[in-house]
Amino acid sequence: MIHSSHIMFMGRLIILAGWIAFAIVACDSSENPIDDDDNSSFTYTGTASVSQGEGTVTNSNIYEAGSRVAPLGTIMDQDGESWEMPAAVNFTNSNFPFAPDLYNPDGISYVTASEAEAAYDVVDIVEIDADGEVITAYLFADNYFELYINGVPVGKDAIPFTQFNSHIVKFRVSNPYTIAMKLVDWEESIGVGTESAMGYNHHAGDGGVVAVFKDAEGNTVVTTDESWKAQTFYTAPIKDLSCVSENGTSRYSSNCDTSDENDASEFYALHWEVPAEWMNEDFDDSNWPDASTYSNEVIGVDNKASYTNYTDIFDNPTNDALFIWSTNVILDNEVIVRYKVE
Repeated sequence: MIHSSHIMFMGRLIILAGWIAFAIVACDSSENPIDDDDNSSFTYTGTASVSQGEGTVTNSNIYEAGSRVAPLGTIMDQDGESWEMPAAVNFTNSNFPFAPDLYNPDGISYVTASEAEAAYDVVDIVEIDADGEVITAYLFADNYFELYINGVPVGKDAIPFTQFNSHIVKFRVSNPYTIAMKLVDWEESIGVGTESAMGYNHHAGDGGVVAVFKDAEGNTVVTTDESWKAQTFYTAPIKDLSCVSENGTSRYSSNCDTSDENDASEFYALHWEVPAEWMNEDFDDSNWPDASTYSNEVIGVDNKASYTNYTDIFDNPTNDALFIWSTNVILDNEVIVRYKVE
């Protein structure tokens, strides 16, 4: 005969065993696809696709004259989707015009902006509206830009990475019109957003763009500032996914570690799909965040002739243009900015 206390004891063992089995199954669940061994990443709940480690180089250097290699490549995220790195760009697309030089160590460098204006070839003026006004844009980007007006390609950066250069672009357009730029902070290590610097293999560089647009009479139409829209589509390197957050369409990584490293195998990257019509005049960017602004000192341009030769344009006392980017000028590597001129 089995004593009732033994029955109760065995029942408790069965219940306990059931809870243990449930806990094992729960811990083995793949509900969170990002969960490294030391549990430092926690659960990632954002809207991005996530990749880890370096990707595959498909073109080792698209600009042989550069002081750094400018590779292209791909990386697979943890859902098996492939992403172009550091961004899908038109640098090798002959149908997308290169912007004429303002200052180019490998091309033409003008002493002043006025000299570049006087030398501008009228055949390089991009016509958007035949009865429009000629607008002149001056641009300095760290590292690379592609400029569209009402969805029409107007000019791309002549140097994707380094050395640092700047451009003058003219186009004919009628009001209102929309300025849209794809901006890329290039990388040497595909898929982790880093370059070799400061004695380390993986240093997270920074971005930034400044631009001034003038009408045919030389009056400033618009400069880059916080009234522009700016959205990020690629953020890296991320060492711990718990450092990133989102609020509506704003994507934040200001709490993330940006220290230099020699090993990128554990680095994460965040990828968001770029809307197909982002460059068009009628694209709705109303819910995008406003651009963040940065000082010359933060961007580090005071020793770059491609900028300092033209401070009468970029740092005009009455129409000072500001460097803009998304919320993180270091970790956000692909950014789209837009502005509508009324």
